[in-house]
Amino acid sequence: MKILLEFQAVRSIWNLKSFYRLFYQDHKVFASLNLSNYEAINRCEQEVPEYFNFASDVLDQWSQIEKEGKQPSNPALWWINGRGTEVRWSFEELGSLSRKAANVLTDPCGLQKGDRVILILPRIPEWWLLNVACMRTGIIFIPGTIQLTARDIFYRLQASKAKCIITNDVLAPTVDTIVSKCQFLKTKLIISENSRDGWLNFSELFKAAPAVHDCIKTKSRDPMTVFFTSGTTGSPKMAEHSHSSLGLGFALCGRYWMELSPSDIIWNMSDTGWVKAALGSVFAPWLRGTCVFVHAMPQFEPKVFLNTLCTYPITTLCSAPTAYRMLVQEDLRSYKFKSLRHCLTGGEPLNPEVFAQWKSQTGLDIYEGYGQTEVIIDESCNILPPGEEGDIAIKIDSKQPFCFFSQYIDEPGKTATTVRGDFYITGDRGTMDEDGYLWFVGRADDVIISAGYRIGPFEIESALIEHPAVVESAVVSSPDPIRGEVVKAFVVLSPSFTLCNPEKLIQELQDHVKKTTAPYKYPRKGGIESTRVNSNQ
Repeated sequence: MKILLEFQAVRSIWNLKSFYRLFYQDHKVFASLNLSNYEAINRCEQEVPEYFNFASDVLDQWSQIEKEGKQPSNPALWWINGRGTEVRWSFEELGSLSRKAANVLTDPCGLQKGDRVILILPRIPEWWLLNVACMRTGIIFIPGTIQLTARDIFYRLQASKAKCIITNDVLAPTVDTIVSKCQFLKTKLIISENSRDGWLNFSELFKAAPAVHDCIKTKSRDPMTVFFTSGTTGSPKMAEHSHSSLGLGFALCGRYWMELSPSDIIWNMSDTGWVKAALGSVFAPWLRGTCVFVHAMPQFEPKVFLNTLCTYPITTLCSAPTAYRMLVQEDLRSYKFKSLRHCLTGGEPLNPEVFAQWKSQTGLDIYEGYGQTEVIIDESCNILPPGEEGDIAIKIDSKQPFCFFSQYIDEPGKTATTVRGDFYITGDRGTMDEDGYLWFVGRADDVIISAGYRIGPFEIESALIEHPAVVESAVVSSPDPIRGEVVKAFVVLSPSFTLCNPEKLIQELQDHVKKTTAPYKYPRKGGIESTRVNSNQ
């Protein structure tokens, strides 16, 4: 991969006429939001401010610009469910609603600055609302994918010592199966029309919450959010980000890679559990005053996806390579996109032939993001000449750049391994050519990136060994034309187990992994002893 380094429906609490404004293009000259300052900070031309909070310093500023009539009339958030229900919030409405949500978190939920909250929700407006509410209160939010199992959720609750979990009525029963073992958990908040024993109901509390809330003062390097990584040699680790690393760190990304402005509408397809949702659906677009478009779409459906691009004035698309691989199998020439002009991808390499097919059928280029400024070094921190493979690393001063993650929580040894001499080690391998282009080779660890999901082999190996038929397992990556990579598992059977039907056992092991950990992690290929298996289910 060649990289140029130039850089279900929303319920009655939303049913207010003011939230359903007509959408139209406004040609007024719109104001800039001190973006030059934020970009100068990213270029290390200005110091990072001691205090920074994305809600008050960015979102509330856009709200003020909006009130002054200097902002195009695009909403801040435009959500559809594909069945006729839409929600459109201006920056002013997002501010007012997030203040009410902040009061829900601090009063009935009893949370305060520094407390950790696990947030597991699908693509519904409340996810965005609660992200902003956590920023306003200084509460540290920990997103999780809705595909997490009871085991996954239990591990995350215990490791993070989260005091609250927020989810919907789909996952609430799963949480209830493990909650008695979670000694740190104090509050359960459900997003649902219906009440549930032992849970506070967000909709009910939100209606009664006051709309006045003073945003807490947070330092730039105070922790804001935590993402669980995919474990390679162990369980998932907690990567902590500060208010500035995400809130300020995407200023240049939003301008140069995403090419966003207040008149744009971006549709980022990332799962709400991943950091790419933070990048493409919160921080980068809202730093630029851009409208974030969301389709609830629980599963990727190419025809629905393409028809959405034809129906709504989406200017910017960001999706995982897997989506593009599936889309180019459609007759793209038969679709007329309404406003699409800029296409993005990232998270894993996209095949060159897909770039070419998308360009030939749509006339649009796909811009692949690799958001770092790197050199190639060897084990002794020597910068390598063109053509030699090495670690992709970033030269740093004595103080870690503000836009990096802060630490792996409770794992100082692991955090220390990210720095070698004067270099931050990205964990990727690559080469640089004579023209200064980087050629990405692969991960230095064995994380499997399948359809945009990062999967740690250790988790799958542990799940397989729990099955009574398996005594040993090994999990590796296997190339796949659609998903990029898939999980390939090899198992050694217990001497006490008699193998009568290999195909039946394969299915049983796949189902076992789906139940034990998140379903997207199950092995799609593999081998049992000397029996080769190619199960592409």
